[in-house]
Amino acid sequence: MREGDGCCFAVTEHDRGFAGRVSAILGPPNLTSMTRADLIEEVSRVVEITRKESEDIVETILESVAQARREGDKVEIRSFGSFRTRQRAGRVGRNPKTGQSVEVPPKTIAFFKPSKDVPESINSK
Repeated sequence: MREGDGCCFAVTEHDRGFAGRVSAILGPPNLTSMTRADLIEEVSRVVEITRKESEDIVETILESVAQARREGDKVEIRSFGSFRTRQRAGRVGRNPKTGQSVEVPPKTIAFFKPSKDVPESINSK
């Protein structure tokens, strides 16, 4: 993927405060699960824009990531992580109910790898 395609998320040198804004948007550490609606509300609150504008921004970002993944591109968001695909080889599995051997075909799986900053920020709290 080329940087000018509109789907590449890389933090440039002039945007040093990005990680702090991402941390603020991701919400308080006591959340057990954040939904799409929660993310839209947080963006709206932190950036001080309307909920509709926030929804448009979040949906655009998520759709851009999804589209890039469908096209097989790696998506990297610095200081957050990267989304990519991995290939799983075919194998012989076993039906747990009958014990019979079953051929499991090869498949492509989605994979997220957090950046080094994510575990550090989680463990520092």
